[in-house]
Amino acid sequence: MIELNDATTFFAFDKQLEPALVVPSGETVRIRTKDCFGNQVQSPEDELDSIDWDAINPATGPIFVEGAVAGGTLAVHIDEIELDAQTASCTGADEGVCGARFNEWSTHLCAIEGDKLIWNDKLSIPLNPMIGVIGVAPAGDAVNCGTPGSHGGNMDNTAIGVGATLYFPVAVDGALFGCGDMHAVMGDGEVSVSGAEVAGWATVTFTALPELSVPDPLIETATHFGVIASAESLDAAAERAVNEMVDLLCDRCDMGADEAIMLLSLVADVQVCQMVDPEKTVRFMVPKYVLDSLGFEL
Repeated sequence: MIELNDATTFFAFDKQLEPALVVPSGETVRIRTKDCFGNQVQSPEDELDSIDWDAINPATGPIFVEGAVAGGTLAVHIDEIELDAQTASCTGADEGVCGARFNEWSTHLCAIEGDKLIWNDKLSIPLNPMIGVIGVAPAGDAVNCGTPGSHGGNMDNTAIGVGATLYFPVAVDGALFGCGDMHAVMGDGEVSVSGAEVAGWATVTFTALPELSVPDPLIETATHFGVIASAESLDAAAERAVNEMVDLLCDRCDMGADEAIMLLSLVADVQVCQMVDPEKTVRFMVPKYVLDSLGFEL
């Protein structure tokens, strides 16, 4: 297994970046990531007003995957997530869903003990490790790591945990993959503008799929398969994700659009990933038993 440390980070997914690492399709890489604050918040004395905001949401990479070609797809399987022992959460003026309530930043540090996040002496929360920023270079202009899109990016999707496989549309040869912004715990929506932000290690395996073309990231878990879409509003993101899943069923299962959408209305779920970034993100998740019964294959 290859390791990549966090000395090579970037702040925008960009086709012009030089690779930090080149690997063949099928390779597994253990990637060290910083938290969304660039590891700048380590104690209660580290105030958000005084940190370097140009160093926010770093992603480690980029990684050039041989065999990943423009127009194809890169599959990324998440093998393991290892978290550091302390997290930081925040909210502040004009941030998140309730930003109008506040005039200044607030932070809350937590320890991780075993499989729990220690919120305070009365409350412990089960861990749900996930990767917030994960993606590939876009075809056009660079996209800062705080913004999600068809390339992936800051999707803040709680389903992106151990065992999940992401399928990214490849816009440039090699894909130029990167990830960061891990969370120990986060609720769907990320309403405060942060989860339990934490540094750590992500171990992932890459598979180039040059013959597969997808318009937006797809996700496969042990039980579900879905489309991840980002747009200016949650409504627009949901409509995009649902329509793309309808297209997949029509293309691969010999179904009409009317039958596909009626079925999806019974069995599939629109789930909010985050509603606090410049683009909002949803996932539209279909149980795999339904797709298996239809003979669905990518």
